[in-house]
Amino acid sequence: MPIAKADFIEGLAKGLAVLEAFDTDRQRLNATLAAQRTGITRAAARRHLLTLAELGYLETDGSHYWLSARVLRFAGSYMATSRLPRSLQPTLNRLAQQTQAAFSAVVLDGGEGVIVARSAGSADPVRHLAYGLHLGARLPAHTTSTGRVLLANLPKAEFNTWLKGRTLARITPQTEVGTGKFKALIDQVRRDDHCLARDAHELGIHALAVPLRNMQGQTLAALNVVGSADQLSDAAVQRKWLPLLLDAARELRPLL
Repeated sequence: MPIAKADFIEGLAKGLAVLEAFDTDRQRLNATLAAQRTGITRAAARRHLLTLAELGYLETDGSHYWLSARVLRFAGSYMATSRLPRSLQPTLNRLAQQTQAAFSAVVLDGGEGVIVARSAGSADPVRHLAYGLHLGARLPAHTTSTGRVLLANLPKAEFNTWLKGRTLARITPQTEVGTGKFKALIDQVRRDDHCLARDAHELGIHALAVPLRNMQGQTLAALNVVGSADQLSDAAVQRKWLPLLLDAARELRPLL
């Protein structure tokens, strides 16, 4: 919900924007780069960088800055206190042990899906899973099965607002980047109430996802299984993996 302008602390918002400016593309920033990435002045960016370094959230060589391990306090606190990951993890552990496949639960944060729970078996083809599928990983929502499921479960007006003016990055040759075609893809996911994504985020990686809803029908997360083309063949999806995920979603519903 929007808050009163008098209650909004702009300095805090700018400081958090500076922290969020660090990512895999830009792991080290100076004041000029931080200003460019956040839209604030170079002088303000410099003060925020210096303050964050003084507080221990950044490390520096005097010119460039990078995130310190202290920022993990936020992630650790979320994982320790949030009800959602704690509710999901036992089921994901059971599924992974039962099938030796890899399972993730993902929530939507802007244009990205964030992995909040994960468990993987030890058998092939789990060893060949996509790079970066770890707890806390942020993946472009338009490229992943979970992201597409979560987008399909937004109210249509909210999804249209999300898509309007957005550039869909091409991650692989199979990534759908056309606005019209992507909208049609999400319409199909909405009708199917599940999504099978093939090679859209990383070549050779296939994933099937279903929504995780609470007893009020609200979609809080998406659950997927990730594997190879052979493991997630069309026949195997219908015979094994989709029923397995749907059963897990029904099992989890009273807990969410």
